[in-house]
Parts: sequence; structure tokens; C-alpha cells
Amino acid sequence: MAYHYHLSASMTTRGGLMALACLLVTLLQPGPVPSAEKLTVYSGRAERLIKPVLDEFSAKTGVQVILLSSGTTELVNRLKAEGDRTPADLFITNDAGSLEQAREAGVLRPVNMREVEQAIPPQFRAPDNAWIGLSGRFWIIVYNKTLVKPGELKSLLDLGDAKWKNRIAIPNAGSEYLQAGVSVIRATHGDATTKRFLEGLKDNAGGQVYQKSSQIVEAVAKGQASVGIVNHYYVYRHLAAQPSAPIAAFMPDQQETGMGAIMNVAGVGIVKSTKHLETAKLLVEFLVAQAGQKLFADLDKEYPLHPDVKADPALVERKSFRAAQVPLTRLAELREPTLTLIEQVGLR
Repeated sequence: MAYHYHLSASMTTRGGLMALACLLVTLLQPGPVPSAEKLTVYSGRAERLIKPVLDEFSAKTGVQVILLSSGTTELVNRLKAEGDRTPADLFITNDAGSLEQAREAGVLRPVNMREVEQAIPPQFRAPDNAWIGLSGRFWIIVYNKTLVKPGELKSLLDLGDAKWKNRIAIPNAGSEYLQAGVSVIRATHGDATTKRFLEGLKDNAGGQVYQKSSQIVEAVAKGQASVGIVNHYYVYRHLAAQPSAPIAAFMPDQQETGMGAIMNVAGVGIVKSTKHLETAKLLVEFLVAQAGQKLFADLDKEYPLHPDVKADPALVERKSFRAAQVPLTRLAELREPTLTLIEQVGLR
């Protein structure tokens, strides 16, 4: 701001000059520093997985991030209910289907960002970039190496066979990972095959149904189950903490006629009514850039989506296996019929 002053005759006196000097000193003092801008993030991811990445962003930019963590479905419903009154600036979660549901509900803002276009391949984001994938995860088989040989494993669908009776640990019916995985199987093999698979899975698991994937890995490591179905990173996080655990990850459905490994992504969307759009874009830019992508790889054992960022060397090399071809954007439309099928089978 430019200041203009008129010197009166009285200011030409000695006292006037002293007063002028005091005025100039006052004007040249730095004013109050405006408080750093804040962003509110609604997160369906476990706080321990996303907070270190957001803390790094705050350290680099000075932008304070207020993190509200809850269940993904609850947060989507909350965003819809709050509408333009929501305090949220961004929505982060671990399932493309939920991100697509939020986009279809009109609570996310399409963005046109060169940084996103350059960093994240188009199959990992919405057509209008209303949500953007940040890291990849695969639904795999964890097995106990003392109880199972890799040659016994081939397809996820095989885990519905009677030979795995009382030998398998599975996620419960409310698991977003289960719902997304079953949706891909339905889209690939149809309802009849999927229903037989789920019925076999239910029968084989018996009481070995878990709320948390980490509990599945723990059960397999202890030999309470021979195999389990989890996202790949749970296996590698367990091994990072307990290197001697007798477990390994198996990437299923890689035979020539197999559907490929089931993939999902964690991602982010800018909330439509944000009042901090440029700062929200700054966070998105940080998350898709190589530095942010490397944090997901190093801290969370997930596959970075930026093609120039390498995954943790402990993981199966990404180029060595095929992924299923069902587009991530279809996971939202597939979800309701999948939930109906899961309910019909009686998975709990």
C-alpha cells in the first residue's frame, strides 16, 4: 500500500522534525504477520499413514493442516450433508470407488493442473481430475512359508476350494478392500462364479474373519491360518517390523488366462466449496510430485503412481506382474450389486 503525507509548516520546526522521525520509525516497523493459511483434510486413511506426509508438507510450506480422520463412507455422507457449509478443503481416502462416489455426488471440484497431468497416468484419476490417485495397492495372498508352498497358489478364486477349509483368514463384509476386490471379480467373471467363490470363502474361513488386515497377517504369521487375503503393504510392513516372520506375499492370477492382480488406489480430491483453492492445489501438487510420491513408497510400502518414482525394493517389482483391467472409475457403479451379493452369501 502506498502512503502519501503532506508536511505542514509546523513540521519544519525542530519539534516537528522529531515528530516526523517518530512517525517514520513507526511506519517502517513490520506489521503483524498474517497467520499461515490452514487446510482442513477429511481423511478415510489411518492417521499414521497419511499424517507424516501432511506434516512434511506443512514443514515445507508453513501451511497448517487440520486432519479429520473417520470411516470413508461416513466422510462421503458428511460431505454431502454439509454441502457448501463444509469446513473441508480436501478429501483423501484409500478406495477409488469411494472417490468416484464423491465425484458423482458433486462434492469434489474438477481441476486442470499441469503438474497432475504430467505426474499421474490417466488410468489412475477421474476423467475430469475431480479425484487423483496417489498410491497403488494390490489385493494379494499372504501365506505362511512353513505351511504352504508357492506352487500351491495360483488364483484368488482357488481359495474358495475345499482344500483350504479352516486354513484361510479373510476380511469382514464391511471391508472396502473386500468390496472393491469382489467388484473386480464380478466384472471379470460374472455373478455366478463370484457367488461360488464367496460361498467357498465363507465356508473355508469359518471363524477366521477379521476387522483389520493387520490381524489377518498376524494370524498367518502365527500359523493360525495358512493363507489370508490382504492389501500387499500389510505384509511388507509386518516384515519390516518382524523380519523373521515366516510369511510372504503371493501375486495371484498371473497365469495366461488369469484376470491379473486386483488393484486399487488411495487418492485425493479438492472439495468443491473450498475457500482455499490455491493452497489446496499446492497440497495436491506436493502429493503427486516425486518427493511426495517417494514418501508414500518409503513410509507406507505402497506403489507410487508417478512413473519416475521407484517402489520400496522389498516389494515385488511392478513390471513383473499384470494388473486386472477393470477401470478404477467403475468401482463406484459396481459397489451396490457387490454389496447385495455379499449379503446374499451371508459373509459377516
